Amino acid sequence: MPDSPRRATLATVAASAGVSVATVSKVLNGRSDVAPATRSLVQSLLQRHDYVAPSPRGAVGLTTVEVQFDTGFNAYSTEIIQGAVEAGAEAGVGVVVSIRKSADRTAGWARDLISAGRRALIAVTSELTARQLAALSRARLPLVVIDPLNLPRTRVTSIGSTNFAGGLAATQHLLSLGHRRIAYIGGPATADCNQARLHGYRAAMEAVGVPVPDGYVQTGQFRYQDGVLGGAALLDLPGAPTAIFAGCDEMALGVMEAARARGLRIPDDLSIVGFDDTQIAKMASPPLTTVRQPLREMGRVALRTALRLAAGEQIDSHHVELATELVVRGSTAQGR
Repeated sequence: MPDSPRRATLATVAASAGVSVATVSKVLNGRSDVAPATRSLVQSLLQRHDYVAPSPRGAVGLTTVEVQFDTGFNAYSTEIIQGAVEAGAEAGVGVVVSIRKSADRTAGWARDLISAGRRALIAVTSELTARQLAALSRARLPLVVIDPLNLPRTRVTSIGSTNFAGGLAATQHLLSLGHRRIAYIGGPATADCNQARLHGYRAAMEAVGVPVPDGYVQTGQFRYQDGVLGGAALLDLPGAPTAIFAGCDEMALGVMEAARARGLRIPDDLSIVGFDDTQIAKMASPPLTTVRQPLREMGRVALRTALRLAAGEQIDSHHVELATELVVRGSTAQGR
């Protein structure tokens, strides 16, 4: 995050409003002996200055870190939460999990987090604007992002995995089985993690001189239904692929469903590789070959990093990548 500007004080707000510090304090405390026009002016200036009330001296309570998602929970998010909660328990820290889309992160969002007693924020697969990052910086609320979808050009502490290497390994596995018509279906086109997986896929294809036909790259929202729709689009192509690399396990299961709806057998007629290695990969039929992303460890590392930032410690790197690993199961076989 950028260097934190000085936090606004009661004196700052009072000077802007042309009133006394005592009057601003009365407004904050909900006192009735303030004229309505003055109250309205002070409240607007409190918001404009992003004023955050300091914690009471000697306040005692459990330190809490909020883990925030942009979308509902799924197999991926469950693993992240598990890791963060485990690390929180080890550190004696409470973990609060919430869902708040980027559009809901309004001007008072950072102040609300501070007022609720949060010491740090972990945002998972989130879209954050420069304005939202600035609000967190002004509130001096440390931020750690896991698998950011996109970030403004500013220094933000983030945790991810070796997405490029994972994409490369997944595609090389399919190539080693003799497949040449290999397609890719992933998440949002602008998402950093999706771009890295896609680049790994393209690099593997280019290394052996195999072209990627038009229509062989599909994007979605890292959801099961997007896998169904994208898989259908790929399998309905005149030169349909014999193998598909999906950017997450949920999308891979969606591709499986699209294949079954067309009477295709997995892996006899179509090989599929996923990404994440969540519980659903093991429960799939057949079990899914996938790239293991150390999701629980990512949650743990994010929690520990957030606590270090909250304590004012210096960290070694503002971006950490944990290693991925290809896990071969029953959804891939020799190409025809």
